[in-house]
Amino acid sequence: SGSAVFDFEGTGPELHGNLNAPPAVVYSAIVYTLRCLCGAEIPLNQGCLAPVTVKIPHNSLLHPSATAAVVGGNVLTSQRVVDVVLRAFGACAASQGCMNNLSFGDETFGYYETIAGGAGAGPTWHGRSGVHTHMTNTRITDPEILERRYPVMLREFSLRKGSGGHGRWHGGDGVVRDIEFRKPMQVSILSERRATRPYGMAGGGDGAKGQNLIIMPGGHTISLGGKASIAVEAGTRFRLLSPGGGAYGAASEDGA
Repeated sequence: SGSAVFDFEGTGPELHGNLNAPPAVVYSAIVYTLRCLCGAEIPLNQGCLAPVTVKIPHNSLLHPSATAAVVGGNVLTSQRVVDVVLRAFGACAASQGCMNNLSFGDETFGYYETIAGGAGAGPTWHGRSGVHTHMTNTRITDPEILERRYPVMLREFSLRKGSGGHGRWHGGDGVVRDIEFRKPMQVSILSERRATRPYGMAGGGDGAKGQNLIIMPGGHTISLGGKASIAVEAGTRFRLLSPGGGAYGAASEDGA
């Protein structure tokens, strides 16, 4: 029987913000990755980790103190841990590496959703477009229900054509989600891959990085960066472009 050591020595220190991930999240990401790599259905239980040794430095991003903020660790850092492990195995290119956590509301209501993106390609497959990847298991609210129950209008929800990396096996495309707010409220976004692109593998191109935009009623557009919370007035739009997945293999291999 085989064994493995996952050594996260060199991980940066605990963060002041909320992207810290407790060891339980790291273990979950490792179990998920190992089950993907096994090529066979295996039970999801502690036995998966019996032959595995995990080394995580204390007081780090992946093993923070008891008082550290960790909400972003579960929904963002977990995705990046999966990227690191899959890259170490040379298994596939990076997926969007993010859950695109969007929330909005006021003193009377609150709404939260996660938004799909592009999946990374592998040695025999193209990445899927407009899907949740790796450490997620949520579905998005139907447009009709969203507009009926909340004071918003869904202006666009489409695939972001060309955002996947180009190569022998193409990365999946991200999505465009454009929401108009019909009353004043607070809007918050917690996302990744806005500064760096999801990497390709074996010569494949990188996927496009994501973007979060606020479009004022008069048309003035502001980039929010990866993480922000902003009060908006009626008629303001939030436009999210989620990252594409990386490609696998050089484009010349298929004559493209």
